[in-house]
Amino acid sequence: MMKGWNASDIPDQTGRTAVVTGANSGLGYATARELARRGAQVVLACRDAGRGKDAEERIRAEAPGAVVRFAPLDLADLASVRAFAADFPGERLDLLINNAGVMALPYRRTADGFEMQFGVNHLGHFALTGRLLPRLLEAGAGARVVTVSSFMHLLGTVDPADLSMQRKYRRWVAYARSKSANLLFTHELAHRLSTAGVPLVAAAAHPGYAATNLMSAAPKMEGHRAKERFMEIGNRYFAQPAERGALPTLYAATAPGVRQDDYVGPPLQGLRPGSPVRAARAKWTLSDKAARQLWAASEQLTGVRYAALA
Repeated sequence: MMKGWNASDIPDQTGRTAVVTGANSGLGYATARELARRGAQVVLACRDAGRGKDAEERIRAEAPGAVVRFAPLDLADLASVRAFAADFPGERLDLLINNAGVMALPYRRTADGFEMQFGVNHLGHFALTGRLLPRLLEAGAGARVVTVSSFMHLLGTVDPADLSMQRKYRRWVAYARSKSANLLFTHELAHRLSTAGVPLVAAAAHPGYAATNLMSAAPKMEGHRAKERFMEIGNRYFAQPAERGALPTLYAATAPGVRQDDYVGPPLQGLRPGSPVRAARAKWTLSDKAARQLWAASEQLTGVRYAALA
């Protein structure tokens, strides 16, 4: 890893196109803005049209000359994922940043009946990556898929017998499992890309403890103002800003020397400032067997096959 690396070290991205999911706020917004600043054409893939278009205008104001556009994408609906990929214009695709996510929600189901955290954080991105894979492979050397996980993945591995946690739902365990799924997905995708001998790189990143609206979303949804306020105080006094939280993602997406299945994060899980480093990960996220099992289940649940890597 490059010592002292920050956003100013992002290589020139002119001529490259990036898709960033959940780009209307927080880490996704900071990631999209910095890529646009360095010359990339950036597609802001967001669920809410109003917030997505507002983010588009804000990035143009903060990064004059930025080429950005909003495109609707709801990762909780596989029909929306399919439509996004079908409507993606003919230009090349160099970077897919699987950033969007939900955290510790009360039990909810996606439009397709999946537990919401597993459905959005993993299955939605699995389907999106598979549908955009042909375009990524066409881009050739330098193309990357970066999936945003969390240090919280250390709290729970994927249970292949109960992917939607129907037996007993615990919101933080469900979140941890979805973040482990992100790493297992990256592990298996990296293996398949290496086996196929193609230059597309699959890597993962995590922001540490970053100040975003992710943690307060569930209390707000449930009307728990005290919990919402508690999360806001934590963000204000203990978390690093979203701009720093986005650095590991930006490093994984653009820095030279990033390898298949790399996992990048801040020093000490973000509790200490510094440039991105290779992050510690649970041993179960490096299990070939678990990764293959999750991949097979994901194909079955989403109906998306990675034909080019079969």
